[in-house]
Amino acid sequence: MTLQVLISALDVEPEKLLEKMNIQTPAVLVNQCEKNERTTLEFKGSEVLLISSSDRGVGKSRNDCLRNATADLVLFSDDDIIYEAGYEEKILSAFEENPDADMILFNMVVSEDRKTYWNEDVRKVTKTSCGRYPAYSIAVKREKLVKNHIEFSLLFGGGAIYSNGEDSLFLLDALRNGIRIYTSEKVLGREVAESSTWFNGFTEKFFFDRGVLFAFLYKGFALLWAFRFVHLKKNIDTSEIGRKKAWKLIRDGIKEGNRLRRAKENK
Repeated sequence: MTLQVLISALDVEPEKLLEKMNIQTPAVLVNQCEKNERTTLEFKGSEVLLISSSDRGVGKSRNDCLRNATADLVLFSDDDIIYEAGYEEKILSAFEENPDADMILFNMVVSEDRKTYWNEDVRKVTKTSCGRYPAYSIAVKREKLVKNHIEFSLLFGGGAIYSNGEDSLFLLDALRNGIRIYTSEKVLGREVAESSTWFNGFTEKFFFDRGVLFAFLYKGFALLWAFRFVHLKKNIDTSEIGRKKAWKLIRDGIKEGNRLRRAKENK
């Protein structure tokens, strides 16, 4: 099997970024900047397709990467990831060891305050456990995505109208379409700590947007998950919003999300 890394970046110098990330395989790099052009370059013996685009939004960037990919396997990535030597071998061997897998979620070392998961073994991912994984953990058989028309939402994520969540929706959409997802304990690299493009604390927008996301993720169970979220987040009481207002904002977001979701489903 062949592998390409799909890199979503914002206004970078391509060759410097490839060097910093320690890219060792073919790749597709979508650089959202002020230009609109495409070219290819050779980096350490591998071909990299460089797409410069004036569009904005991480979902748009990831989809452009995917549509221009040609390899059997693709690994989603961001411009704050640094790979270990031999990441290609780890990915290929994981798929060889688990021929039932269409998609595998790998470990990436991140700071403790951003850590949402850590795989200790190989296990199947379900609809209730897929929400913890970021896009940069995902390696997948490209044809499975193409065949099932699976792409990233343009409503959520950096540069979109609503905050994060595009990765969770992507994984849930894959599961709903029969994509078989497994975890791997293999570590591919690490994330360089940078300021978040979407999280600015417990603001009104944070809770409203989370409600919109829950409506898409959980549909009729959105209120139940929202109640759990609001009452388990320890820092809400010490924020300017407070738990009572957070609960109202997240419910308002669910109403907005249900309206958007139904309109999309009725098209």
